Amino acid sequence: MTRWDLKSNLLSSLNCVEGQVRDIKGMVDKDAYCIDVLNQIAATRAALNSMSKLVLENEISSCLTEKISGGKDESVDELMTTIGRLL
Repeated sequence: MTRWDLKSNLLSSLNCVEGQVRDIKGMVDKDAYCIDVLNQIAATRAALNSMSKLVLENEISSCLTEKISGGKDESVDELMTTIGRLL
């Protein structure tokens, strides 16, 4: 995937997530059924997780590979710390 494709996919996904968050806010404001709110939160979290996967794949396949080839081995530690935060 090119950087342009990644950026386009991420921006499209962010627009969807933004809409989902607005929906959650509206549901809370209207005292919606808690299970419906929780389901919407889960859908939003799944969308963000999907985005994280895309960015992580890009980081590993291009950025990290370039950094390691350039002798920046500390980049692996940085990535592992970030993965720890994601999990």
